[in-house]
Formats: sequence, structure tokens, C-alpha cells
Amino acid sequence: MLTLVRSRVRTAALALSAVVALAVGATATTATTDAAAAPAPAPAAAKQGPASVAYVEVNNNSMLNVGKYTLAGGGGNVFDVAVIFAANINYDTGTKTAYLHFNENVQRVLDNAATQIRPLQQKGIKVLLSVLGNHQGAGFANFPSQQAASAFAKQLSDAVATYGLDGIDFDDEYAQYGTNGTGQPNASSFVHLMTALRANMPDKVISLYNIGPAASRLSYGGVDVSSKFDYAWNPYYGSWQVPGISLPKSKLSPAAVEIGRTSQTTTADLARRTVSEAYGVFLTYNLDGSNRSADVSAFTRQLYGSEAVYTP
Repeated sequence: MLTLVRSRVRTAALALSAVVALAVGATATTATTDAAAAPAPAPAAAKQGPASVAYVEVNNNSMLNVGKYTLAGGGGNVFDVAVIFAANINYDTGTKTAYLHFNENVQRVLDNAATQIRPLQQKGIKVLLSVLGNHQGAGFANFPSQQAASAFAKQLSDAVATYGLDGIDFDDEYAQYGTNGTGQPNASSFVHLMTALRANMPDKVISLYNIGPAASRLSYGGVDVSSKFDYAWNPYYGSWQVPGISLPKSKLSPAAVEIGRTSQTTTADLARRTVSEAYGVFLTYNLDGSNRSADVSAFTRQLYGSEAVYTP
């Protein structure tokens, strides 16, 4: 049976712990300081093959786990992209606006970027912040105006600048559109959001977890934002599904696996197909702190012709 995305551990979306909202424009000084302190990434060892992506549930696991896997024989990092899962899009019922929310665990990772994020970046691994709905009616697909979408885009780009991140990942789940009197998905919302965000951060990564109303609303008023994404991937673990977005194969991951739950046989089959059909990305979810070298090797053998080595 396929492991659907809704079987994810959703404590990031459901967390009732202390929240931190990033006010628009409130962190410019911190951003300058932190960005200046961020070390330049070390050149990654040569690796031929698709880019590998690891989502990490930071309520339970450390981002540093992503950097513990290398290819045997000095072949470089297994993972090219690490995704912090997850910040949230929340809704302020007083001002009737969406805002960016960090639960205490996401905030801890961001506040400790020097020890939780920079070590990955020094290895050449890009670190993205995933943003997810939070059952409050706010989502990427129901901004009521271009101005509202642009305001949220600024919060996202401010967060990237403040914490020295490499980009943003969109995951349009659990918004519960209509809650708190919010609107239903509309055709313009995500197009306005993506247009503003790409303008704010032209050189950063933007990825799409290909699910939800936003993922099917990428064109409006003659503007198609598909090409503004760096990556898009299949959201259903243990399956093969080509994302329905106009991007080249090099930017797509039709394969998706949940480490420790998708069988090694299925993982190997999906990795083999990724190579044989010339796709450029391989998505994994829920990398934890255990030695998962057997699960990881199931795809690295097919993608890179190498075993994965775990270094605690």
C-alpha cells in the first residue's frame, strides 16, 4: 500500500507550543548580521547523478542528520538539499491576514543556525524552509489580493535572509480553506505569491511539494509561474508520479520514499527508474537519527553506483 502524504507526522502543523510570528520587515538588522556571519559553502566532492533531497521533521529529529551520509570512496554527500519541516502559514483573525509562524522546535533550529544549518551549508548542502498550512484557513491559494500575497512573500524572503537559508519549499496541506471566515482557493493567489517571492529572492531555491489547491493553480492572467520553481516533487511516498508542472526532467522528482517505511526493494526500484528515465531529483522524507545507511544505500547504489556511509 502506498504511504500517502497524510500519514506524515504532523506535529509541525498541529503544535500548540509557543509561536513566533515573523513581522514584515522587522528583522532587517538581524538578517544583515546573520548573512554576513554565514560561511561560504565548501566545494562539494564530485558526484554524478540526480540531486537527493531529505525532509527532516525537526520536532523529532536534528537537521544535522542530513550531513552524516556520504558516498563510499570519497564520492561526496549523499544529500544535496535538506528541508526543515515545517514552518506554518497561520491566520490572524483580528487583522484578517496570514502570517508566518514557527513552532518552538523550528524556531530553535533557526535561532541556532550556526550549529544546525551552517554545518550543512559548509558541506555544500542547501537548506530550505518548508511552509505548511495549520488548520486555520490561511493557505497559499486564498490570498484575497495581490497586496496580501506580496506581504506574505516578503515575510518568507525576510526569513530566508534573516536566518541565512537557501530557499523556501511550499506544501499546500492542512490549510482548511474557509475556516475562520477565510476564502476558498482562487486562481490568482499562488501566482501573485510566487511572482513576488521570486522577485524578492531571484537567486534562492523555491520548491513545490506537488499537492493541494496551490499546485493546480500556477497560471493566471496570462502569467504562468511554473518556470519560477527550481524543483517540484511527488508527494506520495513509495510511489512514482510525475509532477504535473512544466519543468524539465532535471528539476522533477517523480519518485518519493519515506526512509524506514518504504521498503528497500521499492526504494531501489524507484531510484533505478529515476536514472533510466533521466529525472534529476530523488525525494526522501523523515530522515531520523538512526543509522539508516541500509535504507539510504538502497537508492544511492542505483543513483550513484555507491554504498552510503553513515558517520555519527
